[in-house]
Amino acid sequence: MQTPYYEYDIALLNSILSTAKEEAQRYSYKIHYALKANSNHILLKEIARQGFGADCVSANEIRVALENGFPANSIVFAGVGKSDSELEYAISKDIECINCESVQELEVINQIASSLGKVPKVALRVNPNVDAKTHRLITTGLKENKFGISLKEAEWVFANKNNFNHINFVGLHFHIGSQILNLEVFKQLAIVVNRIQKSLGTINMPYLNLGGGLGIDYENPLKNPVPNFDGFFRTVNEHLIPGENQTIHFELGRSLVGQCGKLYTSVLYVKETFSKRFAIVDAGMNALIRPALYGASHKIENISGGKSDELFSYDVVGPICETSDCFAEDATLPKTSRGDILVIHSCGAYAESMASDYNLRERPRSVYVGIEVLA
Repeated sequence: MQTPYYEYDIALLNSILSTAKEEAQRYSYKIHYALKANSNHILLKEIARQGFGADCVSANEIRVALENGFPANSIVFAGVGKSDSELEYAISKDIECINCESVQELEVINQIASSLGKVPKVALRVNPNVDAKTHRLITTGLKENKFGISLKEAEWVFANKNNFNHINFVGLHFHIGSQILNLEVFKQLAIVVNRIQKSLGTINMPYLNLGGGLGIDYENPLKNPVPNFDGFFRTVNEHLIPGENQTIHFELGRSLVGQCGKLYTSVLYVKETFSKRFAIVDAGMNALIRPALYGASHKIENISGGKSDELFSYDVVGPICETSDCFAEDATLPKTSRGDILVIHSCGAYAESMASDYNLRERPRSVYVGIEVLA
């Protein structure tokens, strides 16, 4: 099969979805799938079929969610920079909730809702100033980040909520970052949320959204394909003090789809310099930008078997005219030759969804295994 291409294991996807749903249902939690992780329509249809809601960060994501089977009343809309047209679209579709990130945005929502004769449900995204202990470029819950509003601003909003007569304030929203493996972080988030809810008096409001952020095992994807949903939800449940009638929402993306996808690529050339041995492949950072964007690491295997039992160190690099077009430095592989097939694991999230045609390269196509489960 011509490379590069993404391969999605739908059977594994179903296993992960089933586990996540089972663990969430222990506590009556509701999961919204974050479309930004991967908006492939085959995956979306399966996730919607299993009863998950959708977490969207653009009007186009809302449209695609609706087209692929997510009910409008299961869709939440977040984002620090929603345009007027996007808000108008979301309000007109009667989605479940708009997670609002600034006082000025509230004013715009109120104005647009008034013109449409609507009263949308709105939650305030409060910045909890909790360190997610993840990469600084995917941390979103610190006071220096652009996301959410301060506790002081939130207090002002609820004290003056009668000024927003076309908004139905339903609760609070939080999100502190991505690829979080330290469950202590979610304990700290729950404790801070308890304090903020008490301060704002939102404990009797029906909606509380703690975002997502649960990470996956990029180092050992074959050994640990299913994330620690049990520990994640249990940690929150042990430390969160919700209201009696409050529904707890989560926005999971990477943890649901990250391990079901792989990127297959062929070795074009093996090139040796005075200090390096390069395996130059036909997939570039236009197909998987995470390593170039913030130094992310993915497990790479030579599935052609290599030419000997002896192992060598390779920089696995793509064809794009950027030094940053590198999937791994000093990757340990069996002797690798032109024509060998490499598989890059854990590409179900933030690979296809972030793909581009940089250098006018064609985007990889998608293939599926276990597709019969969709019938």
